Amino acid sequence: MASLLSLPRLTPTPRANPGRRSARPTPPRITCGPRDNRGPLQRGRSLSTEAILAVQSLKRLTSSDRSPAAAAAAASTSLGRLLKGDLLAAMAELQRQGHWSLALAALHVARAEPWYRPDPALYATFVSSSPATEDGAAAAAVDALVEAFLEEKERGGGFVDGEEDVYKLTRLVRALVAKGRARAAWRVYEAAVRMGGCEVDEYMYRVMARGMKRLGFEAEAAEVEADLREWEARISPPARDVLDEMRAREKSSTTAA
Repeated sequence: MASLLSLPRLTPTPRANPGRRSARPTPPRITCGPRDNRGPLQRGRSLSTEAILAVQSLKRLTSSDRSPAAAAAAASTSLGRLLKGDLLAAMAELQRQGHWSLALAALHVARAEPWYRPDPALYATFVSSSPATEDGAAAAAVDALVEAFLEEKERGGGFVDGEEDVYKLTRLVRALVAKGRARAAWRVYEAAVRMGGCEVDEYMYRVMARGMKRLGFEAEAAEVEADLREWEARISPPARDVLDEMRAREKSSTTAA
């Protein structure tokens, strides 16, 4: 009996009320944002490990010599084994970082690939990302780039109506007009629309006409406006002609009945 009385008494531990919230403060949520104001590496896609290493290798090999010959040799060594998606991503990343000459060397590597086709949208990105220099070297490089694009299209059979992307062509022309390269924009328009016979939309004509006027090429702007009027007459006939055609159909159907 005494042994039972000497046992320690166990006090029940209070149970936590599930409906009562704990007074312990919750730690703040930490979110990671961009470290600076740079844009994404590529819209909708991140650089792969191979592309990152290739870009770093290219920049390292050309750190002491940025001449075109050295850049071409380094690009062939660093980027020659990349797949299509990685090579295009590396090219876009070099443009984003401001290494336009290295991106141009990467374009020369892409031209040797079997999948390469002259894409107006790709050339539009190069025109838009070209640096502004006082000596005019970048402007001359843009003009040479456009000439190379037109030569590639000519070797591939030229501009073919129905196979060209009007949006990409307009994007290239807009980029050239924005950079003040009126002659190059006119060369693309003349080769694709006036000589190639590509069926473009009204927006292309408007961009060219306004761009030529703004850059002081009044004669070329007048020719584009004439092309626009001809296109409107062919695609959108006047309402009077439409009404005359409808009346003629009604008359023929009434006579047949």
